[in-house]
Amino acid sequence: MVMVTKRDGRTEAFVPEKVVVSAIKAGAPPEVARAAARKVEKEIREGESTREIQKKVLSRLKADNPLWEQNWRVFDTAVKKRSG
Repeated sequence: MVMVTKRDGRTEAFVPEKVVVSAIKAGAPPEVARAAARKVEKEIREGESTREIQKKVLSRLKADNPLWEQNWRVFDTAVKKRSG
């Protein structure tokens, strides 16, 4: 189990399903979302920040469909009140 560092400094176990759910909300089909989560899970390092993980996921989504990356960013800005 890989531990990651959240934006507020807390650590928690990496949960691939969180990536899947967010990617689906951005418009990616479930199979694409699961593939992105699996790829990112193989790349992350112990203690890596969720911000860095997000960059990796967004890069994968953008490669498949730039609109999915844009949708994710819009959601973060409008709903979560954060950018980047």
